[in-house]
Amino acid sequence: MALEVLASESVEAGLWSEAVRWLLLYGPPPLRDLLDEAANKAFAQGFPGVLPQGYDQSGQPYYDLHQLAAAQGVPVAEVAEHLTRLQETVGLELLVDGDRVYKVN
Repeated sequence: MALEVLASESVEAGLWSEAVRWLLLYGPPPLRDLLDEAANKAFAQGFPGVLPQGYDQSGQPYYDLHQLAAAQGVPVAEVAEHLTRLQETVGLELLVDGDRVYKVN
């Protein structure tokens, strides 16, 4: 079903993004890897000055909350609130450890 949604040219944006989210969370590993790579490229293009501050043991990058806030021109607290909402509404798994933000695969 999710792949059919992505292939359709007439699907509403919200349904399309829900299909992508589902595939990122539950799709086959090769497809998850491809979508994750695309998301990382989009992040790099959208926030060119925000670079990973390091990597966890599995190779997952982490970012500094202060850099994310500065790139968006908003307070750190607003970024933290938005990350919390993403976790609650979208199901994106994030770990905030001090000033570090990790995406949990």
